[in-house]
Parts: sequence; structure tokens; C-alpha cells
Amino acid sequence: MKTSKKVSSRMSVVNELFGFLWERKLWWLIPMVIVLVAFGLLLVFAQASGIAPFIYTLF
Repeated sequence: MKTSKKVSSRMSVVNELFGFLWERKLWWLIPMVIVLVAFGLLLVFAQASGIAPFIYTLF
């Protein structure tokens, strides 16, 4: 039950961020935010899994 609350909380933060960007007409920032989040997730998965050597070869 706690995990679903954490995921729900994080999704609300993401939803609020995109709502803010949309409301302020900062559409051009949305692709940048998506790329930064993708790189962050890639780094987290590279650190915590056995596929790290394969990800490090990309850079």
C-alpha cells in the first residue's frame, strides 16, 4: 500500500509540473524535461542493475 502512495505522490508532482508548464505556455520546455528525466532514470538503472557495462558504452 505504501508503494502505491509513493507512486501516486510522484505522479501528482509530474502532473503538476506539466500543468504549470502548459499553463504558462512554456511548451518548449516539455521536451527538455522529458529528456532530463529519461537520463536520470537511465543513470539510476545503470547503477542498480547488471546492465551497467552496456549503458556505459553508450557514453
